[in-house]
Amino acid sequence: MLNQLTNADLINIAEEFGTPVYVYHAEKIKSQFERLQSAFDNTDTKFFYAAKALTNINILRYIKSIGCNIDCSSINEVQLAIKAGFAPQNILYTSNSIAFSEIEAAKDFGVNINIDSISNLEKFGKKFGHTYPVGIRLRPNIMAGGNLKISTGHEGSKFGIPLEHIDKVIDLVKETGLFIHGLNIHTGSELKDVEIFAKGIEVLFEVAKQFPELKFLDLGGGFKVPYEPGEEGTDIEKLAEKVKEEFNWFEKTYNRHLQVWFEPGKFLVSEAGYLITKVNVLKESGHTIFAGVDSGLNHLIRPMFYGSYHEVQNISNTAGEKKHYTVVGNICETDTFAENRELPEIKEGDFIAFLNTGAYGFEMASNYNSRFKPAEVLWKDGRAVLIRKRDDLGDLLKNQLQVL
Repeated sequence: MLNQLTNADLINIAEEFGTPVYVYHAEKIKSQFERLQSAFDNTDTKFFYAAKALTNINILRYIKSIGCNIDCSSINEVQLAIKAGFAPQNILYTSNSIAFSEIEAAKDFGVNINIDSISNLEKFGKKFGHTYPVGIRLRPNIMAGGNLKISTGHEGSKFGIPLEHIDKVIDLVKETGLFIHGLNIHTGSELKDVEIFAKGIEVLFEVAKQFPELKFLDLGGGFKVPYEPGEEGTDIEKLAEKVKEEFNWFEKTYNRHLQVWFEPGKFLVSEAGYLITKVNVLKESGHTIFAGVDSGLNHLIRPMFYGSYHEVQNISNTAGEKKHYTVVGNICETDTFAENRELPEIKEGDFIAFLNTGAYGFEMASNYNSRFKPAEVLWKDGRAVLIRKRDDLGDLLKNQLQVL
């Protein structure tokens, strides 16, 4: 049974480790992975955790311990994955706009590689020929995702090799002997409609006919996570049925078996995460009551960057009289976390929790305004363990060379 984190647990963590603090619920990550495994148990499917969502080495080691593979977006993430104990064959590396030397480094590590440009594909083919298998990331020309900033498969996107250039890929295979063993697409994040994945499968099936050495089709990630109360996420079970149906059809029609790969990131860790803050000040202005907390867009940028919604809870006073508050940060920019949100009465010193912050919360944090990055805590087996200490002044100065 999933060991739930209570408000009392969160308050205890805040009091022990200080605020702001990120908290990650290990068993929630595991339950999300088990849901994927259960849904796809009748298909030949591999899952690679998209590490860009959250790369704390303890999280990576926990992801490995529950049997998941890992997807990396940079050579540094590849090295973190290796340090976390992942075997090269369980690491997938997909990046864009990179120097060829980074792809060579990934090859030297022995990991799975997806290449997303004709230029780097040509260099790889000329240097390695048929000696090392690679996947190619295609741009499927499908508009999808929560907003344009997280939509990566449309015809104006920088990601992937455009479908209209597939003939150039085929020519490179003939010229250099490239060993293409996989096709990859990633249409965006916050994909709720199963039919978007179906369109991607249709695109890949058409291209797959032209590559006889294929072993897998990689459908990327981007599963929708429910952020707002009452919101629904991607119907994983329905998606699994669709994938099974389509891949069985392909196998029967063309007598070819292809493995399915997915790259879930946010789906695994987002709902496992909490950002706990403390209310510094209350300020009334006209009809608005500002609740100013001891964090800001330097710790959780998603609301200001993406316009993202995060549920906000006053965990210190859950039964208080409901009032409307605009919850803001302490940065010298407009950093509104939640506007005109109905919450139990807030008092200075109360603890405010932001939910669903496991993905792209700490990972996108900065030291803007020379403020410290928060601590990170892992909740596992009913116990809170510090997995990253809070910054101190030494961390701000660590890489600066004092020459004056």
